[in-house]
Amino acid sequence: MKKYEIMYIVNASLDDAGRQNLMERLHKIITDHEGSIDKVDEWGVKEFAYEINHMNKGYYVVINVTANNEGIEEFQRIARINNNVVRYMVVKTQDEK
Repeated sequence: MKKYEIMYIVNASLDDAGRQNLMERLHKIITDHEGSIDKVDEWGVKEFAYEINHMNKGYYVVINVTANNEGIEEFQRIARINNNVVRYMVVKTQDEK
């Protein structure tokens, strides 16, 4: 298991219930593949530096996870095909000892 930091941007036009549902589904992918969500940091709605897919704002979420390769690959696959995920980025972090 490796530690990752995942940042993703959710479509800002989603209502609170829809956004929470999407976040729970994305986080469940990690936990279903024997990973764990270590920390969730919701940054909220921020303006983009430039227009992305005819949108000017997005809801930013940063999560720290411990996961295996299958969980990360499935997360990326689902984030890529979901229209409400504007952008995502997965970065492997160092284990702190």
